[in-house]
Amino acid sequence: MSSPHALILPYPAQGHVIPLMELSYCLIERGFRITFINTEFNHERIFAGSMLDIHFVTIPDGLEPEEDRHNFGRLTTSLTTVMPSFLEELMRNKAVKFTCFIADFNMAWALTIAKNVGLRTAVVWPAAAGVLVTILSIPKLIQDGVIDENGVPMKKEVIQLNPGMTPMDTSNLLWCCINDEYTQKIVFNYIIVNNQATSNAEMIICNSFEMLEKPVFKEMPYILPVGPLHNSFESIRDPNLCHFWSEDKQCIAWLNKHPANSVIYVAFGSITIFNNKQFQELALGLELIGQPFLWVVRPDMTNKSSSCTYPSSFEERVADRGRMIGWSPQQKVLKHPAIACFISHCGWNSTLEGVRNGVPFLCWPYFADQLFNQSYITKVWKIGLSLVPDKNGLISKEEVRSKVEELLKDRDILARSQALKNFSDISVMEGGSSFNNLNKFADFIREI
Repeated sequence: MSSPHALILPYPAQGHVIPLMELSYCLIERGFRITFINTEFNHERIFAGSMLDIHFVTIPDGLEPEEDRHNFGRLTTSLTTVMPSFLEELMRNKAVKFTCFIADFNMAWALTIAKNVGLRTAVVWPAAAGVLVTILSIPKLIQDGVIDENGVPMKKEVIQLNPGMTPMDTSNLLWCCINDEYTQKIVFNYIIVNNQATSNAEMIICNSFEMLEKPVFKEMPYILPVGPLHNSFESIRDPNLCHFWSEDKQCIAWLNKHPANSVIYVAFGSITIFNNKQFQELALGLELIGQPFLWVVRPDMTNKSSSCTYPSSFEERVADRGRMIGWSPQQKVLKHPAIACFISHCGWNSTLEGVRNGVPFLCWPYFADQLFNQSYITKVWKIGLSLVPDKNGLISKEEVRSKVEELLKDRDILARSQALKNFSDISVMEGGSSFNNLNKFADFIREI
């Protein structure tokens, strides 16, 4: 009998490509062949030369090369216009026999095409299961008068969707944490389309683990946690091959020169941008701490109206203890014993990477689900603190220094971080909950 052949489609953003690539290798370990779909634009950005076990195909996203892929309103509109015909042609290609189609939840509209072609179908939620429950609860939120039909909160209030779940402020609902109203409306409507399309999925899995969000999985047993996917991936492949930027591998040698729990790691993912005033305030805050720091400063971290520059003579003043790089091998960095804490935007991939390495957090969320993740980190798991803006919306250098000092003195936070790391390790070991769920998932979609 030939190996099952899975066709996998991520939403074309860094934080989505990574977990679906990791899932791909988990399935390869379980006897699958994988065809992975990238947009033409993204495929040119990743190094796929060593991923010999995966076959890549590319599909246009409909945007011009110079257009901003972080304009999610424009991107999602273009994807649903351009991609369907290319996908159907790929699925009906008689030269390739696919047995199943696995889509990112954020591309769930494509499940209809796969179902019509006759493929087994599954959907992957790459973020916190608690956020997925929020999304799936949209009809009830509208019915209860919490939000209107456009997703706008009727009033600012704290809601709790299910017993045991984290209470949330309505202003922090996923689609409300986007910069402009036009994009919010497009994204909200896109979420509704994908919500409805998940009825075509035979199984829903997510990149989380049972002990991390136990109340959610108790209330929603049909969501199958299979994470942290990073563990399985790291053991068999370089975990940074599918990144959009070239990482600075020399930073590991730099970390090797520092004692345990001494380096502040600062990274804000692939999307966060700063204005120059906030950028300089962060730099001065890191200088005030007086400890070694490793700071990831992406080439595109500035907004279009201003260019971020370091404070005068900053680089010279911190040369003996600070290192600024364009992109890092983050999984290896967070695993390094020199790391003391993680100043993070709280994207879900970064959150899981910190959790599985027992690293405490300072939370600096930017948008979307990152505010929800911050609540998990600071209020539920209690493995970190929040950086609080002043009355002008600025996180001051004094706030950065004081919160780092407070975090590093808190032995309870460190102990809880280590305990959560242990739960993470157990979940992916043979016989662990996520290990067993991955086997269950693979067996299910393997059937024809």
